[in-house]
Formats: sequence, structure tokens, C-alpha cells
Amino acid sequence: MLASEDRILTTHAGSLPRPKALVDLYVRRSRGQEIDAAELARLAAEATRESVARQLEVGIDVGNDGEQARESFFTHVQHRMTGFGGRSQRPLMRDLAAWPGFLELAAPQLARDSVNLMAAPKAIGAVRSLGAGATLAECDALRAVLDAAPRGFAEAFITAPSPGIVACAMQNEHYPTLAEYVGAVAAALRLEYEAIVSRGFVLQIDAPDLAMERHTLFADQPLDAFLGFVDTVLDATNAALANVPAERVRLHVCWGNYEGPHTHDVDLEPLLPHLYRAKVGGLVLSMANPRHAHEHRVLARNPPPRDWRVIAGVIDTTTNYVEHPEVVAERIERAAAAVGDPRRVLAGTDCGFATAAGFGDVAGVLAFEKLRSLRAGADLASKRLFG
Repeated sequence: MLASEDRILTTHAGSLPRPKALVDLYVRRSRGQEIDAAELARLAAEATRESVARQLEVGIDVGNDGEQARESFFTHVQHRMTGFGGRSQRPLMRDLAAWPGFLELAAPQLARDSVNLMAAPKAIGAVRSLGAGATLAECDALRAVLDAAPRGFAEAFITAPSPGIVACAMQNEHYPTLAEYVGAVAAALRLEYEAIVSRGFVLQIDAPDLAMERHTLFADQPLDAFLGFVDTVLDATNAALANVPAERVRLHVCWGNYEGPHTHDVDLEPLLPHLYRAKVGGLVLSMANPRHAHEHRVLARNPPPRDWRVIAGVIDTTTNYVEHPEVVAERIERAAAAVGDPRRVLAGTDCGFATAAGFGDVAGVLAFEKLRSLRAGADLASKRLFG
């Protein structure tokens, strides 16, 4: 991964708003309705070109395809692996269940027309990869868009889910244990991970499970049980990355990309020693939202490995407030002070803006305005940090 050698580089956490026509097709397909596959492919390709152009226009240095070719950040695996069918019944995040008054307020938003990640398909048979063809095609499509653009990113990345989020959100009705299910998913994801890097892209592994499952699947269990799960996922992930250079991988960890109380989130401090076991070269962390903005202090007390980058989330993806560039700059400077070297810090977002088709708290036009502010704030911080 690139370092911020003489200025703070900007990036984001992966998903960007999709056009309504594309969202409608993804939602219909997720509900088992017939759609025109050729029209879906055409709209996804058009949306990818637009997404790349808009990222470049607002000043993103390290960008991607905005996940336009996927219905969500993880349920696309059902089309690339065997063993999935039916419908999961994902437990509600504990912080939402704890505050029924909030649920009443949020009900209209929760009922919006989107791909429902709380009712994803589940594992009903052996999970095995169908090959890397779909992933390679996705990579090649982005490469073609970048080659045709007047200018490109300084570096490009493509996301893939962690085995843990797949195993938790796409529930298990086949394997004897969760650990065996995680291992099977990791083995199937290995081809996807290797394919992304083989095409010259940085791999971002999306692993909200490594924080969010504390207040979801493990809400009623001791912290040690959850941390044991984290180790299980990381062991399986590391095995899947055996042939991938660590410096070509960044790990995205978050507490759930939804506007809610987050009063039951696990603190970052007990997590970090476990996360540092990952065979990666960087960590994408939420550092902007009101529940975790203070945890730059945790990084200072528990510094990351010397060769790691930290992609600091300095833009909140769950509010339509557009951060002032000075606020962005201050957040970047705090992250740089915590890490101890501004060259190891990139400026990013807390999470994606559209983790599933139709699901996102920020208006599409404002998502890109927030990214524009990200660039402006990074420029301010660069002057102060690099001179």
C-alpha cells in the first residue's frame, strides 16, 4: 500500500451510492424476482464508470469501483459459492433492542426498499468456491474503466468480505460448529482474495464482525467468548491470505454502519492486540463517529506494527452533516499523533456509504460532498504535518 510520503492521501471504506435503477434491480433479484441480467450488467458498468469519475473529481487518491457490481458488501458470495439458500434470521443489534423508543423513531427508515442484510441467505450445504471467474471479471472491469479515464487513482483497491461476517450474517444450518463454517468460508474466499491482488489491486477485507458481533451474535456471552471468535476468524483469514503479500491487504473493522445508539459497542482497547495478529499491512478504523472518535488515544497506547498503515475514518458515514475541512484536518492530525508518523496515516471514512443496495443514511449527493471535504481537510492537515 502507498504511504503518505509528502501529503495525506485520501481513500474511503468501499461502498458508494448506487443509482436508483441499479438499486431497484438488485432489490428485486434479492427477493427472488425475475430481472433482466443484461440490463443489470449494463447499469452496473455504467455506474462503475460514474463512480470512478466522481471519486477522481472530488480528489480521492486511493479509490475503487464503489461496489457498483455487487448488491452488498458480502451477500454477493451467494453467486460465487455453493451451499447458500433459504433465509437467515439475523439477531437484532443489542443497542437497537435496548432502546425501543429509538426503534419506533427509526421504523420508517428501517423499512426502506433495500437489499435486506438481516435476512440474507444461509448455509444449507457445503460452502465451496465456484472459481475466481466472477472476481476476475470484476477486477478487469474496473481496470478497463481506469485505463480509459483521463487520469487514474494513485492506487486502487477492491473489497472482499471476511469469513466471519459471512458466517455470522449468512447463518449456519450445515456445519457442526461456527468455527468449521468460518473455516469453510475462508477456504472459499481464498480464491477471491488471491484474484484481487493478482490483478494489481490492494485487497480490503471488510470485517465488521470483528467488532459488531460483540453486540449481535455474542451479545449474551462473555467478552472472552467474543475475543475467541475474533481469533478464530483471524486464524481462518490468515490461512486464506497465505499466498497474498501482507502489504497488499488492508483490514476494515467497524461496529456496524447504521445510525443508532451504539451504547453496547465493544471498546477498541481489548480488540487491538487481537487485530494486530492479522496478516495485513493496514487497518481501516472508525475515528469520526461520536461513539469512537476518542479512540485515537487507544492507538497511541497500543501502537500498530511499524510497517502498518492506518486508514483513519475522519468522515462519519451515518450523518448528513458535511464535516468542515478544519474538523477533518483536526481528526487527521490526532490520528497522526497517535500513530507517531503522518506518513503511515491515510484519511478515509468510518465505513461505506451504501453497504447494501438501497441502504445508506447519507444522501448520494452529500456522500460525494463529504468526500470533497475529506480532500480539503487532508490538504489542510498536509500543510501542517509536512510543511
